[in-house]
Amino acid sequence: MAFDGNRKKHGNRARNRLIMAMTCFIGIYGVIGGKLVYFGLQSDREEVYRASSALNLAARPDIIDRNGEILATDIKTASLYAEPKRIVDPDETIELLSTVLPDLDWEATYKKLKSGAGFAWIQRGLTPRQQSQIMALGVPGIGFRTETKRFYPGGPTASHILGLVNIDNQGIAGMEKYIDSAGLSDLRSAGLVTEQNLEPIKLSIDIRVQHIMRDELEKAMQKYRAIAAGAVVLNVKTGEVLAMASLPDYDPNNPVNALEKDRLNRMSAGTYEMGSTIKTFTTAMALDSGLFNLNSKFDATRPMVFGRQTIRDFHGKGRWLTLAEVFIYSSNIGSGKEADAVGIEGHRNFLKRIGLLDRMQTELPEVARPVEPRTWKKVHSMTISFGHGMMTTPLQTAVGSAALMNGGKLIQPTFLKRTQAEADQVATQVVSPKVSEDMRYLYRLNAEIGSGRRAEVKGYRVGGKTGTANKVVNGKYANDVRFNAFLAAFPMDDPTYVVLTIIDEPKPEEGMYSATAGLNAAPMVANIIRRSASFLGVKPDFKQDTTSTVVSYGND
Repeated sequence: MAFDGNRKKHGNRARNRLIMAMTCFIGIYGVIGGKLVYFGLQSDREEVYRASSALNLAARPDIIDRNGEILATDIKTASLYAEPKRIVDPDETIELLSTVLPDLDWEATYKKLKSGAGFAWIQRGLTPRQQSQIMALGVPGIGFRTETKRFYPGGPTASHILGLVNIDNQGIAGMEKYIDSAGLSDLRSAGLVTEQNLEPIKLSIDIRVQHIMRDELEKAMQKYRAIAAGAVVLNVKTGEVLAMASLPDYDPNNPVNALEKDRLNRMSAGTYEMGSTIKTFTTAMALDSGLFNLNSKFDATRPMVFGRQTIRDFHGKGRWLTLAEVFIYSSNIGSGKEADAVGIEGHRNFLKRIGLLDRMQTELPEVARPVEPRTWKKVHSMTISFGHGMMTTPLQTAVGSAALMNGGKLIQPTFLKRTQAEADQVATQVVSPKVSEDMRYLYRLNAEIGSGRRAEVKGYRVGGKTGTANKVVNGKYANDVRFNAFLAAFPMDDPTYVVLTIIDEPKPEEGMYSATAGLNAAPMVANIIRRSASFLGVKPDFKQDTTSTVVSYGND
């Protein structure tokens, strides 16, 4: 009996040891298994965390106009993501989500949900209503992350200036791209960008003038049945761009058509034969050469013929013309003779000095390089003298004109605020003050009695030059397809602003037989100045509205 009792006692102890050992093993492996599950889940969440953290770094500074009005700012939006490892039924998930997101790509979303990944974006930039409706569905395995999204209060008003950001809030065009290239991307990569430490970027733009300009361009396109239009207002003393627009444009809040061919920023990224506006520079070149003055005379009694080329005037006077009359009557013959006297090398050097042949330097990335003949010959110099055979951007045409209005200083344009002192540091003297004075006189005279009469605005003493360029169609210049421009400045007693308008392929206004620049581009300038002069700080002065006299009215 004693033996049996000892055997039972030893058996109980062995069982207890076995149970304890099993318990320890279960506990240890349970902890290991739990840790593995924990780390697995943590890895998924870490992936989600990293994705959202990258977005948090994509904060951008506000962009404001010269008066502090917000042009672009960051707003918070919800974006929908999934954790595919937790999705039980992808088909059901997609079916439920599509009740709120009807445009959801079923095939692409199905591949994401079946991937077994820890994280996948489903749709970004949801509206608050969409987020609320999706939450009400109670779909497992999906969630929301707060993202930073760029918002442009003015919509398309200044789209070509402001540019665009991509889905990750990184600048890809316009001033948005410039901001990144100027250092924001480096700061973001270093993790030094937060919403709190970003100072607003102040532009030179006045959004009030910008709105007026765009409105006038829309009206002009409709009135003259044109395919495109554009304009710029430039401060001739500082080089600041106060407004610039090119239509058709796009809404940066929904840039679905931003890359379409006709949405090009024609003012800085398009090159064109600028027509008779180039006679501004031909005339200035003649005066700058020292060979001519305002009273110098040119024989315009008959066309210029050299080789197989013949240069005629649009509405020739059939007589000798003074240099002033060559400009007022927009004489191709007179302009050709000015260029011929200066010579091919002198002609090209002057246009290069005035900034028309080199790629313009400014903050906008979208800037085209001018097009000129590979080798200049006499025929090129002759035709370029009146605006054919060379293509440049409208913006740098305005910049070159500004140098002829401000005393002779070429100032590269800027879309950022710039003081007079800062402008003086970057200015280059390209013509003498006397040449600038003569050009101001000619501009004013042309608006009083020449082809620029329809740009006149009482009290503001506008001056300028028309330009009607026939476009090339099927390898030949077409007489009825035009690219028109008007290059203006005001107030002419002390010019502060240059205004340039362009209109592409305008048709004759109802009741008119012609569609030259004096009939469309010039009135566009007048309307912009009339509506925006007060915002630009220019007060009307009716006492100085005096009229000069010349023999007769000239066409462009």
